[in-house]
Amino acid sequence: MLFTIARAIAWGRAAAVATVIGNASGMFLVSLLVAIGLGPLLQASKLFYNGVQWAGGAYLIYLGYTAISASKVDAHGMQKTQGVKPAFVTSIKNGFWVGVLNPKSVVFFAAILPQFVDRDKNNVTAQLILLGAIFALIAFISDGSYGILAGTVRQWLSGDIKRLIFMRTSGGVVMIALGLFTIFSSLLIN
Repeated sequence: MLFTIARAIAWGRAAAVATVIGNASGMFLVSLLVAIGLGPLLQASKLFYNGVQWAGGAYLIYLGYTAISASKVDAHGMQKTQGVKPAFVTSIKNGFWVGVLNPKSVVFFAAILPQFVDRDKNNVTAQLILLGAIFALIAFISDGSYGILAGTVRQWLSGDIKRLIFMRTSGGVVMIALGLFTIFSSLLIN
């Protein structure tokens, strides 16, 4: 959710919605992988879990840096054209990789979803996939709502060039902070 809000502040509603589409798709892919057995691997291998967590944190830091760098372009051009924002498809890809590289989703799906599966039924994998799809849909609706709201507030505040630059920079700072938090929480837990 915070990632989506940061993207909305930095780039607007369309980028936030695209990010949510990608993130929900990434989470659904993670639920598929958990359904076919990746969850136990991440639970068993601390090194693999940490590697995925560090990659996710590094990716968030990269996205934050990109948002901050873009905030330094010609301010008048930013106000007129909303600057050099990522293409819709690029925002989907960014959201997708954030969803896929979040090992907490894997652990969540592996730990929580099996509790809602009826093991007496034949197709446990199909049940897990359905639960993952429902979770991704709920995340899409929830995160999408926050993203649209944050993007609307951004549009309202963007009449002033300095505020627009500040919002883009602050969105990038939030993404970097999330990335650092992800990496440091992994280091502190171990």
